[in-house]
Amino acid sequence: MPKVSQISTLIRLGCSSSRRLSNGFHFIARSYCTSDPAKTSGPLTSYSKLVEHGRLQHDPYQEKVASAFENLFGRLEHFEKEMEDYHLRLEEWEKKREEERRRLMVEEAEKKEEDGMWASMNKQGQKLLGRWVLGRRQMSVEPGVGKWVSYLNRERKLDSLVGSRPAIPQAPKGLYIYGNVGCGKTMLMDMFYGATDGMIRHRQRFHFHEAMLKINEQMHKYWKENGAEKSSQYSISSWIMNLPVDEKVKEWLAGEEFYKQQLTMKHILPAVADKFLVDKQSSKKGASVLCFDEIQTVDVFAIVALSGIMSRLLTTGTVLVATSNRAPRELNQDGMQKEIFDKFITKLEKRCEIISIGSEVDYRRVGAKNSVENVHYLWPLSNSVLEEFENLWRQVTDQYGGEVTSATLPVMFGRTVEVPESCNGVARFTFEYLCGRPLGAADYIAVAKSYHTIFISEIPAMSMEIRDKARRFITLVDELYNHHCCLVSSAETPIDELFQGTAEGTLFDLESFQFETETEDSRLRRDVLAEGSISAAGSPSSIVKMLSGEEEMFAFARAASRLIEMQTPLYLEGVRFLHPYFHQQK
Repeated sequence: MPKVSQISTLIRLGCSSSRRLSNGFHFIARSYCTSDPAKTSGPLTSYSKLVEHGRLQHDPYQEKVASAFENLFGRLEHFEKEMEDYHLRLEEWEKKREEERRRLMVEEAEKKEEDGMWASMNKQGQKLLGRWVLGRRQMSVEPGVGKWVSYLNRERKLDSLVGSRPAIPQAPKGLYIYGNVGCGKTMLMDMFYGATDGMIRHRQRFHFHEAMLKINEQMHKYWKENGAEKSSQYSISSWIMNLPVDEKVKEWLAGEEFYKQQLTMKHILPAVADKFLVDKQSSKKGASVLCFDEIQTVDVFAIVALSGIMSRLLTTGTVLVATSNRAPRELNQDGMQKEIFDKFITKLEKRCEIISIGSEVDYRRVGAKNSVENVHYLWPLSNSVLEEFENLWRQVTDQYGGEVTSATLPVMFGRTVEVPESCNGVARFTFEYLCGRPLGAADYIAVAKSYHTIFISEIPAMSMEIRDKARRFITLVDELYNHHCCLVSSAETPIDELFQGTAEGTLFDLESFQFETETEDSRLRRDVLAEGSISAAGSPSSIVKMLSGEEEMFAFARAASRLIEMQTPLYLEGVRFLHPYFHQQK
């Protein structure tokens, strides 16, 4: 049984250590995301130095991937300059095209006025226009074939007057890395991501859950801004209402503008993609890099949203780096939205180099072998373990000072999650509280971002009887790991037996197992599909998650591997430097 002083020492080390590097790879690799740009070298150079200094075990598969990242890294600086020049030309082209579009519309309206088109219109038109401007109701405009033809003709004239859109520079091929649990995919991607700091202006790194939630949020925001009654009226009035023309002409112009907006609303995914990676703090545009950890396709929304947004990003010059446990063509084994998915994969294979890390070694376990005994994963659920858990909670909360209170965290879309006990970056929950209720990735991300040390008690052995809870627990572990939280827990079994099933049933029923859960975030995604009129045809389960037993086996293996690594002194050292809580305190 570990002593209280052992975990206290480790947590203090993680929260007050200076800049000491340890003999292992996790902290070293992930710290590249926050390293000093002036001191950052290329991915292969960094990898070679870590091997040379004994901080990494040499692996030929990892070295091959690091070399591919180095080649990509070497091309990015020139591509950034090309994209900066491209965006300047694009901005000028868009400005000129919009000026010409408005001029053409006014000319069309004036010609209609000369032809007497407005003669039959009465005062009702003025009332409609007044309501439009004041925002009391939306104008009802029937598009019709005539309006569509008019719109296309105008676009063709603009092409001839302004010229075609500037050509996008050829982007370097991205990388799609796949392989087994713990083989180093995320480590190598993080090395690359850290190396691009200061070089690439618009770059983002997402885990799957976080990316899907951001897509949800952006889509809802877009509908709110562009679909609400008052969303576009003032922008219309800013150039239409001040024109020295008849009111009937203004009404026609407003109708044409509204029709253009209706067409835009039908292409929401490209619109969301265009703002997905933009650095809001930077007014200057340039290249963009998206690092996507553990890409997967668990439901119809993921297929549709990822296909639409990723395809747009790849087409507009974004360099994609992705990791997964599967090759691209094996991602969608359930065949959901197959036509949409296949088009996306074809584009991905064209724009990315596909590399397999063939190593069978789980380096998280290798690193854990040289660590101290498990000091904060306590088992079994005996009286002595429960007492030890309580002692740890008291000592850690005393260490950080302050009163233990409840808290309410904002999640998204106005939702909140309650935290029963918390104290200065430390929080405590039961397994049932976090995984026995309809919570999802959004809730777990909110918790993981807010607390650097999290206590979870009474974790049971997983079985088919509690498979929904098991899947939520896996999502929870993913987010705690992604945000580099310190996890202290009490459980029924050791880690390697946690996901093996119980007398009530194994978790690996490959013939009949289909994981289906209706968590809060999946309901949100279902709402998004419904509001956006995105078809779920061909998938009877619609938005419900459908993961095969094989997929679950991989998820369980990944969770166990991460739980093991999260106990090591090496991992705990990174808490102080990598957790968002400490960045917010600066």
